[in-house]
Amino acid sequence: MNIEEQVELLMQGTEYGDEELKKAMTNELRQRLIDAQQEGRPLRVYCGYDPTSTDLHLGHTITMRKLRQFQDLGHDVTFLIGSYTALVGDPSDKNKARPILTEEQVAHNAQTYSEQAFRVLDPKKTRVRYNGEWLSELSLVDLIRLGQNFTVQQFMARENFANRLEKGEAIYLHETFYALMQGYDAVAQHTDVQVGGTDQLFNIIVAGRKLQEALGQKPLVGIITGILPGTDGTQRMSKSTGNIVPINTGAEDMYGKLMSIPDFAMGKYMRLATRWSPHEIEAFEKDVEFASVHPRDAKMKIAREITSIFYGIDDAQKAEEAFVKTFQHKEVPDEMPEYELKNGQTVLDVILDAKLAASRSEARRLFDQKGIRLDGETIERGDATFPHPGVLQVGKRKFLRVK
Repeated sequence: MNIEEQVELLMQGTEYGDEELKKAMTNELRQRLIDAQQEGRPLRVYCGYDPTSTDLHLGHTITMRKLRQFQDLGHDVTFLIGSYTALVGDPSDKNKARPILTEEQVAHNAQTYSEQAFRVLDPKKTRVRYNGEWLSELSLVDLIRLGQNFTVQQFMARENFANRLEKGEAIYLHETFYALMQGYDAVAQHTDVQVGGTDQLFNIIVAGRKLQEALGQKPLVGIITGILPGTDGTQRMSKSTGNIVPINTGAEDMYGKLMSIPDFAMGKYMRLATRWSPHEIEAFEKDVEFASVHPRDAKMKIAREITSIFYGIDDAQKAEEAFVKTFQHKEVPDEMPEYELKNGQTVLDVILDAKLAASRSEARRLFDQKGIRLDGETIERGDATFPHPGVLQVGKRKFLRVK
């Protein structure tokens, strides 16, 4: 790719909330690429991930997809595990303080992060580091000097802090440390480019750039990716809302969940979660717009592409065939888990015991949505005794042979 093609690809799916800021970052990225080419060196690119849980969903991998684009263009990519920032907890997208994790919890969670990330990133081209490497070396005097570069007003102007202040909710002093710590990550790595979601705009564009400049470095270019909506197409993908696409549950589950996204969300998924170029996406969208491609077939292509990233093309193809057989042809799958019914069990008991729903509230929502069927017949109530053995369908994709 020439420089302009690289800029177009790397800025695809970015959101800054301000067109002038986006233009400035685009121009700075272009110049960095030109300078790096002339100097014969790759750009130093990183994104940080706080190991606050063990499992990642598709929304977590959007920034990894951007890192992979930099890798494919020959740049030096660091997958930074926030072993120290996770101890504080990022307040950027929260309306209350995050719970403080212990070092043991962080270490346990971190073990699974990199192996899951390597489903997107090239492990041979990825540098894995932990920010405790340099943050653990900072003294109280160092922290004071970092803090001298910011005002309290800058933090209070942030939307989530301002909302909490207005409601009289607590804002803890340690929460303001987070931006300083992340900013220092950029300094410690002499970063050229930092990737992050829109919730990281302050930490990257304000804190990271400001600290680099204050400490004599050239301020980084912030590549701010959009936030992937969940399977409802509107809300941010989140475990708490139940609209996630997990990356560790198998190709069929991923493919099926991707097929449930509404048509209007397809553009977001193409730009944020596929390997397609801007020109490929533009041509594809025109085909859909002018009815050359049916929206259902377009969604199948998107689901197949994203599933193949995590499970390979063969498993993605098998997942598509299973989906077509089950849902388009209205057939029940040949193979499914089996469950031995116990005396007195209700329908809800079976669903929870077989782990077909994560919680009682999720199961109740499915009942309300007429999403529970036994041998094709809708079951209205979860507290009813399980009627008889048969094939239990929970939602669109989960089947259980009850004996």
